[in-house]
Parts: sequence; C-alpha cells; structure tokens
Amino acid sequence: MSVTQEQALWFQDAFSKLVDNVDRAILGKREVIELVVTALLSDGHVLLEDFPGTGKTVLAKALANTLDGTNSRIQFTPDLLPSDVTGVTIYDQGKAQFEFHRGPIFASIVLADEINRASPKTQSSLLEVMEEGKVTVDGVSYDVGSPFMVIATQNPVEQAGTYSLPEAQLDRFLIKTSLGYPDHDTAVTLLLDSANRARASKVSPIIAPSSITTMSQLASEVYVDAAVLSYLNEIVSATRSDKDAALGVSMRGALALARAVKTRAISNGRTFATPDDVRDLAVPVLAHRIIVDPESEFAGVSAQDIVNRVLAEVAPPAYRAA
Repeated sequence: MSVTQEQALWFQDAFSKLVDNVDRAILGKREVIELVVTALLSDGHVLLEDFPGTGKTVLAKALANTLDGTNSRIQFTPDLLPSDVTGVTIYDQGKAQFEFHRGPIFASIVLADEINRASPKTQSSLLEVMEEGKVTVDGVSYDVGSPFMVIATQNPVEQAGTYSLPEAQLDRFLIKTSLGYPDHDTAVTLLLDSANRARASKVSPIIAPSSITTMSQLASEVYVDAAVLSYLNEIVSATRSDKDAALGVSMRGALALARAVKTRAISNGRTFATPDDVRDLAVPVLAHRIIVDPESEFAGVSAQDIVNRVLAEVAPPAYRAA
C-alpha cells in the first residue's frame, strides 16, 4: 500500500512535534535530534559518541520522556553482568518452579550509558535483542515489544578501563552521531538557566508507543525508485573497494540506510525518496561500519572521509520529469 500525500503531511507534522519536544532539553542541536528521531521511526538504534558534558545522556533521557512508554537506564561498568541487562531466571520455592525476572532491557527506550566500559561478554548480551527484538535466557525467548530502541553513549577520549565495541555490535547501530559543543548564543542561554540541572525532566510525553509503531509502519511504505536503490547500492559497494578501507559497509548497513532514507523522505512531507535523502544520511548511517586501513588511519584518513569521497565519485541518478 502506497503512502498518500495526506499521510505524509500528517507524518511530517508529528515528526516536527517530536523534534520540538526534545529540543526543549537540547538547545541548538536540531539536526542531531532529527537523526535520533529518524532512527527511532526506522526501528533502529543510536550510538552517541562525544566528549563528556556535551549532553548525550540528556538527549537520550529527553527522547525517552517524549514517549509515553517505559524507559530504563543501564550504567555500563566493568563488573556489569549479562544477566544484569537481560534478566535472570530464579527458582520460586513457593511455586516450585522457575520464574523469569526481566532486566532493564525490557523497555521502549533503553539508555546504555558508557557502553564501552562493560566487558565484551556483557556487550554481547545486546547483540540478539538489538537485531531481533528478543532476549533468550535459559533457552526461552522473550519479546521486548515494540517500539524498542537502544541509545548508547560512549566517550572517545578517556580510554582507560574501556573495551572497544566489536564490528558486529557497531553494525547494529543504525546511526552514529555526536552533539558537539553549543554555539556562543546557545551556551549563554544554557548558562542563564544554569540552576536547572535536570533539563530532560522538562520534557513531557506527547506520543503513545502505538503511534510510534504506526509511524514506523507508514515510513516503511514510502516509495523508493529502483534508480535510487541502485545509487544507494553503488555507494555501499564503493566503500568495500576503497583504497583506504580494510572493511566496507555490510548488507545490513545497506538495508539500514534504505530504511532511514524512507523515514527521511516522509518526515519532509514526501511520499517518495530522492538521491538527496541518501546523500544526507550516508555519513551517519555508513561511516561507523567502515574499518579504515591501519596505515591510512595513521596518515589521518577517517571513515567519514571515505564516505565523503565515495559520495563525490558516485554519480546520482538524474531526476525524471513526471
């Protein structure tokens, strides 16, 4: 079923209201908020990598407060166990049977704070649930429900006592982005309101989980022409053969970009996707999935540089008259 123009305009209005609501807590970062909301409506997850004190946790909390559903926060530490995330089965002597006690991963919005501080064993507890929306404990699978989103944060500077996320884990994040420091005017506004230490608490719920599911379904039905999909695949393929890339973007990354492109299109009130949607989302969706060759990385080449070079080299399809 194709999306109507009326549905696209409704989606655009609802998307704008979601962004405006989160923007009450995170000032001057509308583009980043739009990326995070795009990930939510594309059934994806977000990795926020930035310096301490830039508002990563506030953004995650503000988005969780916007949704009138359940949310949880997991503070990742070296001694955190997988069962502390997923839950554990405990024997109930009164009932003479085992009962499963759900962990904090069973929530609509899950904030995984400082995810790289947990051991690889604990990090791996997120692999299944982030891909399939299910948790398996003692051979039994439990559905975490819909919507479900993990917002993970990590600090790229302080590396003592941290464990780098493996490629399989990074590949499960739809988008990786950062907030950065605010501009002068925004910084002054924040300083004037310095007495307010809980900015995320100012954000109130404005949408039900069922509405998020409806919007996600609507976004998945946006029309994408074969020429646009061919352009998307050429970009992904080019990252695999780039001279500075030891490993390019996987097929999971291509599918993630296709989903995000549809959400981007309808959030702008369109019933169809364009090559510009692909270009706008290529860096935040693809860059973190690329492993840069060690020698190239030593020479200063980044994954973002590779994506930007590919975008410059791969020609987009020409627009066709209706």
